[in-house]
Amino acid sequence: MKVRTSKTKGAGSRKAGLAMAFKLVLAAEKRWRKVNAPHLVALVRAGVEFKDGEQVLHYYQVAPLVLEQVPVEAAA
Repeated sequence: MKVRTSKTKGAGSRKAGLAMAFKLVLAAEKRWRKVNAPHLVALVRAGVEFKDGEQVLHYYQVAPLVLEQVPVEAAA
C-alpha cells in the first residue's frame, strides 16, 4: 500500500469543509423530529430539568408552592 504523504488529508480547503458540513446538516435534518411541545422550549432553555417527559421538581422548588396554597386562616 502506498503512503500518500503529499496528498491532501481532511477537507482540503475552507470552502470544501463548509460544503461538507452543509451537506451533513442537510442529511441530519431529514431525521429531526418536530417539537411537539413548543410551550416547553422556554423551560428547557432556562435549564429546567425533565425526566421521561415530566418536569422534575426538587424540594427547594416545591416548598414555596406548598406555602402559597396554605389559606391565611390555617397559617395563623
